Amino acid sequence: MTTSYTSLDDTEVAIAAARAGAEVVRGLYGRRLTRIDKGAGDFATEADVAAEEAILGVIRAARPEDGVLGEEGGRRGAEGAAREWLVDPLCGTLNYAVGSMLVAVNVALRDGPVAVADPFSGEVFHTDGQSARVRQEGADMPLAPSPATQLVDLNLDPPFPSAPGFRAAHVLAHAGFVERFRPRVVSTSLALAWVAAGKRAAYITDGGDLCGSVHFAAGIALCRAAGCVVTDIAGAALGPGSRGLVAAADEDTHRRLMAIVRG
Repeated sequence: MTTSYTSLDDTEVAIAAARAGAEVVRGLYGRRLTRIDKGAGDFATEADVAAEEAILGVIRAARPEDGVLGEEGGRRGAEGAAREWLVDPLCGTLNYAVGSMLVAVNVALRDGPVAVADPFSGEVFHTDGQSARVRQEGADMPLAPSPATQLVDLNLDPPFPSAPGFRAAHVLAHAGFVERFRPRVVSTSLALAWVAAGKRAAYITDGGDLCGSVHFAAGIALCRAAGCVVTDIAGAALGPGSRGLVAAADEDTHRRLMAIVRG
């Protein structure tokens, strides 16, 4: 039976696309996969490519006039389209390739609804831009950020564009950090969804303007809709010229982390 997506609203399209990608990722897990070298130590796998195609299939069926910016395939779809989807079909490729399940599938309509799927828990974190929820086994529950875990995820992957002024690794050695928090390093933007869901107190990464990134756009939108405090590593609003990202469950956690980052 052919699934009809044309009647879905944008949020449900994002969820359906993320689920389609997650099904591929889950189905290929544990197999010996061909690696596609991207240079500088980065690579994709057959699973990345196949998951992106599955996601594109949903978007094309539901919104044929929209454009798509994919991690693996670049820009595709209608040229000059008024709307564009940002797709990261397998965030955490290195984790996946070595048998770790800490990965995510990110689908975001630029300035619109987003979905982040965890292929192995079955959770799909999503927002229409107003409320943030997680869907599991057909039921939606609101996301509730919380600093209670005191767990902070840090992205330690190179490059380090803000060095020597800032390196996430330096945060780990700061006395104020170890007094209050405990570090985690999942190497995937799934951590942003976990901040929105209260599974992490915060997430820190270096980088440039991440709002338009296929890796981070969906997670940033989730955190904002859930009520998290989201800034760059200087404490400024995200946007052109911003550097990196600090997403915290609440103002107090954000204030404490900014003091550490600035120190």
